[in-house]
Amino acid sequence: MLMFVWMGWTMGRHHHDHDHGELPPGPTCWPVVGNIFQVGWSPHESFAKLAHKHGPIMTLWLGSMCTVVISSSHVARDMFKNHDVVLAGRKIYEAMKGDQGNEGSLVTSQYNSHWRMLKRLCTTEFFVATRLDAMRDVRARCIHRMMHLMEEAAHSGTTAVDVGRFFFFMAFNLIGNLIFSKDLLDSEMERGDRFYYHAVKVMEYAGKPNVADYLPILKWLDPQGTDTTTSTMEWAMAELLHNPRVLKKVQMELRSKIGPDRNMEEKDIENLPYLQAVIKETLRLHPPLPFLVPHMATDSCDMLGYNIPKESQILVNVWAIGRDPKVWDAPLLFWPERFMEPNTVDYKGRHFEFIPFGSGRRMCPAMPLASRVLPLALGSLLHSFDWLLPDGLKPEEMDMTEGMGITLRKALPLKAIPVRYRGPLNLNE
Repeated sequence: MLMFVWMGWTMGRHHHDHDHGELPPGPTCWPVVGNIFQVGWSPHESFAKLAHKHGPIMTLWLGSMCTVVISSSHVARDMFKNHDVVLAGRKIYEAMKGDQGNEGSLVTSQYNSHWRMLKRLCTTEFFVATRLDAMRDVRARCIHRMMHLMEEAAHSGTTAVDVGRFFFFMAFNLIGNLIFSKDLLDSEMERGDRFYYHAVKVMEYAGKPNVADYLPILKWLDPQGTDTTTSTMEWAMAELLHNPRVLKKVQMELRSKIGPDRNMEEKDIENLPYLQAVIKETLRLHPPLPFLVPHMATDSCDMLGYNIPKESQILVNVWAIGRDPKVWDAPLLFWPERFMEPNTVDYKGRHFEFIPFGSGRRMCPAMPLASRVLPLALGSLLHSFDWLLPDGLKPEEMDMTEGMGITLRKALPLKAIPVRYRGPLNLNE
């Protein structure tokens, strides 16, 4: 009995600390554990369901941690336009820290002068247009190497390959070339396979994978985008194989505009609007991270009439925002044509119904690189190969379940057979 009295008093005292303003609404919580039992196996889905009942801005208590969950574009707009500075802190879990803490990482550093220095370095040296243009040939080499290895592994179109595995090596070697001007992994090497296996397990068990935990010298840059790139590419291929109409349409665009006599190049991207729409639709339905990296209130503030306490955690449910039926027609349908309409939205942080890379000061600095790599890699594979499902599997029979973890990987890795394209696509079929 005394234990329950103590738990109630402790929880009541904690809530009293925030009584200077009304918190956003939320479900009733238990003493000590709060709403932890309502998180579920897929927190983004659980929180989206709770938001239907409690509203697009709600409070959850994860243990003693006050967590504010944002699940709509209009609340996200208010956050990033009116409270971007005060909510620019980071709530970092122990699993996301390396041996020397989190202050070396651009993603996990608190908003201070050190973070501003890292951000300036990335935006003026690594991800500026001139630097990206200079690395164009390197990206092409990494992608063509991936395609060659895929074709070899498929034994001339007879064997299914683990698509995500090859995407991972390509993305990781892109980062290696950006920093060290060399490949860091080789899919033909045993250690490459081991690294891929362990990176996937880290993502599943510890949350967001951070290569800096393995290679401390990379900590300041935080090249964890390898897994987010991999998941986006894998989902794009899965959705295309699941939707043959879209696959045929994007291949028609690629092969009619590029032709059969050369490989796709980066300069082709601007002339391939449907390919770009496929990438956008993939990012809408399957954002690399279902939640943006957790923000933290560096001071208390008032948002839409509610008090956001100092040091509370802010979770932006990008997965829910991208599937909001109030914003998107047929939100669960993979339909790239929605991004072909005039005045379409983009992912550069200005349209809050579509923020897979975030917005404001803490927006992903590697977005300019991703906007080049994703369409080039996907387009190259679709231009040069036809793709088949293994073992007579039909598109409608594909398992499109999301896996557990912070990044939205497929529950079952995508396996498909690449067959080298040898002739013109029959546009009249």
